[in-house]
Amino acid sequence: QVTLMESGGGSVQAGGSLRLSCAASGYTEKIVCMTWFRQAPGKMREEVAAIDTVGRTTIADSLKGRFTISQDNAKNTLFLQMNRLKPEDTAVYRCAAARNHCDDLRRGVYEYDYWGQGTPVTISS
Repeated sequence: QVTLMESGGGSVQAGGSLRLSCAASGYTEKIVCMTWFRQAPGKMREEVAAIDTVGRTTIADSLKGRFTISQDNAKNTLFLQMNRLKPEDTAVYRCAAARNHCDDLRRGVYEYDYWGQGTPVTISS
């Protein structure tokens, strides 16, 4: 079993930055892909960024240049650096982990095994 705990959310003005963290605990050795998702009120959940165990990353096209995903394997922690934030970035951000490859998850071949509770991010104009 793996437990994911997000932190770092909050309220900032447009143009500001936030760094989200997702601490993984438990039996993390089998985790292959970790991903940040977000869901804004009234909207569908969307994938923000993903990273695999060898450090390959993907970022949603609309967020490239502003968001960066990284991980500290020694500390089992996933990060999401968000810069030049906009009001449309307001959402609940959740991390997820899986024992399968990110590409297969994105294609829907597999589902994520573990989810965090989420951390809210509010960007004011």
